[in-house]
Amino acid sequence: MSKNSAARSSSTGLILIGIFKLVKGLLLLAVGIGALKLLHKDIGEVVTRWVEALRVDPDNHFIHRILSKVFSVTPKQLKELSAGTFIYAALLLTEGIGLLLQKHWAEYFTVITTAGLIPLEIFELYKYLTALKVAILVVNILIVWYLVQRIRTHGGKRRTR
Repeated sequence: MSKNSAARSSSTGLILIGIFKLVKGLLLLAVGIGALKLLHKDIGEVVTRWVEALRVDPDNHFIHRILSKVFSVTPKQLKELSAGTFIYAALLLTEGIGLLLQKHWAEYFTVITTAGLIPLEIFELYKYLTALKVAILVVNILIVWYLVQRIRTHGGKRRTR
């Protein structure tokens, strides 16, 4: 493999991780905005409208569990949810943009923030195991592993960006 193709494949990994982080950040931004829009509305009425529009069976066990949680959300919890999602979205967007721009600091930042959240993800798995949570944990472990390997391999060979 030539030096050029190795550099290209190495940056492809960064770009893919950057896109992944950017998409997650944008989705969280949408969740935060959605939570703020619900702040001064009757949540029950809004959710009921969505259930009817999507033709979802409200008596379905899974849907019923979600609806009971949504109906119990207070305005204070909505504010906290939106604040938390905006903070986490900012973190993910910073990681994503930095990685897409192939900034060296973004690799370190992503390793620190992603690895720092892995114990929380494991705790969440312990509380309630789902395939999605397992998949997210595995992806985040792979991201940390890849970036650590990249930093160890390329760290001293590049100029600071």
